[in-house]
Amino acid sequence: MSHVVTHPRAPQSPAAVNRRFSQAAWAVLAYNLLVVLWGAFVRATGSGAGCGNRWPLCNGVVVPRAPRIETIIEFTHRATSGLALASVAALCVWAFRLFPRGHRARSCAALSVVFLFVEALLGAGLVLFQYVAHNASAGRAAYLSAHLVNTQILLAMLTLTAWFASHPVSRPWRGAPKLVLAALPVAIVVAVSGAIAALGDTLFPAASVASGMRQEFSETAGALLRLRALHPLLAVVGGVVLLAAAVASIRSGRHMGNILAALVFLQLAAGAVNIALLAPVWMQILHLQLADLVWIALVVTALEPGR
Repeated sequence: MSHVVTHPRAPQSPAAVNRRFSQAAWAVLAYNLLVVLWGAFVRATGSGAGCGNRWPLCNGVVVPRAPRIETIIEFTHRATSGLALASVAALCVWAFRLFPRGHRARSCAALSVVFLFVEALLGAGLVLFQYVAHNASAGRAAYLSAHLVNTQILLAMLTLTAWFASHPVSRPWRGAPKLVLAALPVAIVVAVSGAIAALGDTLFPAASVASGMRQEFSETAGALLRLRALHPLLAVVGGVVLLAAAVASIRSGRHMGNILAALVFLQLAAGAVNIALLAPVWMQILHLQLADLVWIALVVTALEPGR
């Protein structure tokens, strides 16, 4: 009679466990990017009122029956947002179990939960205050700006979580070139102006580039149209600042600067195409995706150690 000798599985090394957590954190960041893009799709298609002015219920029910396309789009965004909250909460619990007290991955994961919770409340406010569909009020523009700033901070916190999690002990930060740090608020300002410009494109579509310019510079143009005209100028100025930050990071030995520069050039080109094509929905989503990638690359550039 033969005996099968089994050996207990060797425990994984701390480095391997940390690598798994870091990979999971980058995956959670990628998923949240998709949720952000779907939220932009909700706005661009005018589907924000697809579930009425009810939240968290959709038209008074948990799951809508025989829904319209607008309801499907909005309900999908709510469902994916709920999964995003669950994934970030699970990541936070894992971080607290895996890393020692004082580790930056712990604090950044906890802050990710906080900002995602605020994100959910802001999303609910859009519905409850009826800042959706064809609402062109200054209040909606201000609320949308606050929503965008919170989104950028959330993405930054998730990026920080993934970055610091790659080391078992709290990874030190040695600072970054001043131009890179100065580019962070500049990127947020440009992103806010882009969100407002995109709202203007949705509410006041133009038949041509020339007619769009006439809309924006008309004496009767509202605040949204005025701000839409301002965004290309801010984007060019911001692009110059970001490229200067990329050059400064490359000179200091940060390889992420090359990726940042490439993304900035792609984003500026996408912005020009977006204007030329009169901001179709698919181009708005692509433009936003590149903006978010520029932001994440800038955050990583600030974290990456130099020479």
